[in-house]
Formats: sequence, structure tokens, C-alpha cells
Amino acid sequence: MPQPDDLRKQLERQVRRMKKAERERPTLIGQTVYIGTLGLLFVLPVIGGAYLGQWLDSLVEGYSVRWTVSLILVGVFVGALNVYLFIEE
Repeated sequence: MPQPDDLRKQLERQVRRMKKAERERPTLIGQTVYIGTLGLLFVLPVIGGAYLGQWLDSLVEGYSVRWTVSLILVGVFVGALNVYLFIEE
């Protein structure tokens, strides 16, 4: 049968672990900032590619979306790579 001192030490250790877990728990604002950062890392290259492609297509006479579609796809790839590298940190 465990001794009262052993039980007290176990209880104190568990209380310390629970308090530490409570302090280190991610907050709602922290999680929101993290998700927002991931969103920006993905969306900004796509939007940049769309605007650059639209500008390049406007330089060509007639209707063309070749550059716009191509640079949006490049933006998706770059955005996905940004998110992957950010998560890996």
C-alpha cells in the first residue's frame, strides 16, 4: 500500500502537470492568427498572379486569358508551398 508521502507527491506532480498544460494551451486568438496567416500565405500569391496575368493579357490586343490562368496556377503552387513550409517550421 502506498505511503501518504508518496500519494502526496503524486498528487502534487499531477497538479503541476495540469497547471502547466493549462498555461500552454493555445488560445482562441492564437489559433485565429495562425489560421489567418496560413490563409494569407496561400491567397496572396494567387491574387498577385491574377493581377499580373490580367495586366500582361491587357497588353495583347483581343481577348486573351492565357497569362491570367497560367499565373493563377503558379500562384496556387507558390501558395501551397508557402503553407507547407510555414507548417513545417
